[in-house]
Amino acid sequence: QVQLVESGGGLVQAGGSLRLSCAASGIIFTINAMRWYRQTPGKQRELVAAITSGGKTSYADSLKGRFTISGNKNTVYLQMNSLEPEDTAVYYCNIAAAGRWSSYDYWGQGTQVTVSS
Repeated sequence: QVQLVESGGGLVQAGGSLRLSCAASGIIFTINAMRWYRQTPGKQRELVAAITSGGKTSYADSLKGRFTISGNKNTVYLQMNSLEPEDTAVYYCNIAAAGRWSSYDYWGQGTQVTVSS
């Protein structure tokens, strides 16, 4: 059974930092990419950052270098610095994997990040 367990969310003041973690277990297919998304009520889920199996990273333009994604075999991290109230959202990790015949998308349960002004 595949599980993605997220941790590290919480309440922080503007300007502070948080580090999110997402530990995956039970994935038997080749992991191609690990991503972080976020979602606020009434809005679509948006891609925050991604890292490929080769270590290439990409970020949403709006983040202005404040976030850093990293990962190893089965864990992906999101270091968030200089947090702003606009960063308040539920953050979800996503792992894209592929087998010989199919591709798979796995999601974490989400972790709440609240940034107070």
